[in-house]
Amino acid sequence: MSVIGIDTSNYTTSIAYFDGVGGENCSQLLPVKQGELGLRQSDAVFAHIKSLPELSGRLFSHVAKNSVTAVGVSTRPRAVEGSYMPCFLVGVSHARLLSDALGVPLVEVSHQQGHVAASLWSAGHLELMGEPHLAWHLSGGTTELLLVEPEGKNVRCTRIGGTTDISAGQLIDRTGQLLQLPFPSGKYLDALSREAIGKETFRVKCAESAFSLSGVQNKVQQFHERGGIPAETAAFALRCVAGAVMQATQQAMQQYPGLRVVFSGGVASNSLLREVLATVEPVFAQPRFSTDNAMGVAVLAHRMTEG
Repeated sequence: MSVIGIDTSNYTTSIAYFDGVGGENCSQLLPVKQGELGLRQSDAVFAHIKSLPELSGRLFSHVAKNSVTAVGVSTRPRAVEGSYMPCFLVGVSHARLLSDALGVPLVEVSHQQGHVAASLWSAGHLELMGEPHLAWHLSGGTTELLLVEPEGKNVRCTRIGGTTDISAGQLIDRTGQLLQLPFPSGKYLDALSREAIGKETFRVKCAESAFSLSGVQNKVQQFHERGGIPAETAAFALRCVAGAVMQATQQAMQQYPGLRVVFSGGVASNSLLREVLATVEPVFAQPRFSTDNAMGVAVLAHRMTEG
């Protein structure tokens, strides 16, 4: 029994297969011009339309079609009323076509649920799908702390904290733009920060696991104007993000004692963040499954259709 998963987010086109133990994820970042911070939805949709058939062909070149028992797809950013983004329609269209052509069920989940599942699977902790836990969704567009609870073979994600304005990913990408780094800037900022020597940071105010990052952007700009060393600016920005996430995590762990904390989303692959959060015994996804991918969607589709 193997399933196909598809995810067409605002940053990445991806398709994966999963057989209950392992699998493969084929993905491609959407093209963004140097100096720009993302794509308009119309451009993202067009990029997905161009990329998905090629990625699908690459995957099916060595995946037997008669072994596929279900097709999963992310249909929206979050599993909440009003959550919508046009780019997901490309994945839904492709998934429905595959489902009809292969004569197998179509399983619909959210992008966020896929992130949680990819994190747990890649970290070797799928057992947490069956029990309550805390999870961070840290990405280019989202910085949410979630209470995750079992909902059948899927999970229900309830927001209990996170940013009140711009996301951690937005702050990182804007810092990357300041330093003239490629978009998305996460891995470049991460690599650059390892060259830093200083330890200066700005303590973000955090109450009931909620915080604001918009003021941090100004602090990063001011820090860079004072020093001008790219590595130090990169590290300063990441320390501010890591400090805010740490505070919110500690407050949530006091409110929900005994629950494990899972980290998903592209920002969760940052090495400085992982170092700062080590004391809370976190569950981190493998870096390649922290960023947008279809593997979590495939894992959920497999769980929801098995036996």
